[in-house]
Amino acid sequence: MRIDLHTHSTASDGTDTPAQLVRNAAAAGLDVVALTDHDTTRGHAEALAALPKGLTLVTGAELSCRIDGVSMHMLAYLFDPEEPALLAERELVRDDRVPRARGMVAKLNALGVPVTWEQVARIAGDGSVGRPHVASALVELGVVPTVGDAFTPDWLADGGRAFVEKHETDPFEALRLIKGAGGVAVFAHPAAAKRGRTVPEATIAELAAAGLDGIEVDHMDHDAETRARLRGTAKELGLLVTGSSDYHGSRKACVLGEYTTDPEVYGEITRRAFGAFPVPGAGGA
Repeated sequence: MRIDLHTHSTASDGTDTPAQLVRNAAAAGLDVVALTDHDTTRGHAEALAALPKGLTLVTGAELSCRIDGVSMHMLAYLFDPEEPALLAERELVRDDRVPRARGMVAKLNALGVPVTWEQVARIAGDGSVGRPHVASALVELGVVPTVGDAFTPDWLADGGRAFVEKHETDPFEALRLIKGAGGVAVFAHPAAAKRGRTVPEATIAELAAAGLDGIEVDHMDHDAETRARLRGTAKELGLLVTGSSDYHGSRKACVLGEYTTDPEVYGEITRRAFGAFPVPGAGGA
């Protein structure tokens, strides 16, 4: 089985619609794909309606968290999307994205960059607006060559000249909410240092003690040495090890199935979840 547990659609900052994403996942030879848009589940219904036969969908979301001033992302799988407490927190985070993006536009204007809110809103479309949309605007204007080049101290990286904070959930509270909604929690790309500061391994140990299920080890932002170190950490702490593409369509230089999750780990994730269940495709529209 080929299992990719971290992808994004136009419901957040990907470029494939949810329907396109599941079709592309099937065409890429995946057996299982998780749709994990940032702080939203809006793409799930469309993905389920279009789910091709032979592909199983894992519903999820990537939750924005922050601890001790460090941003981190928590992948939540197979939770009940209507559970009130987690739903309210997702809405709080998502609603803060618009004023944050407007603030980044204002900072860029002060730096002499002629980006406009209308441009960013057009790029985001119906998705939850975020830094990648602002970064795409910088690419359109020729300020940077790629979206990744916008995530530097000069521009949009944490603490960068045009960075603006937004509401982000304490990860221990995120764990409580995910578990309360019947989900499984995996720390996304925990050592992606090129994105900014990362949490220390002591914090990962504390999260493990608080109920963290796993860490995403095999990821494009982790080199071989980092992956080996994280595997050791996971073994020591009794955490599951996942792998995934973090696919964003054409917005990032990664492909579906670039990294995958072991079927036994996937099986354990499905055993632990009780808020929702994987959905096998029956040949969608």
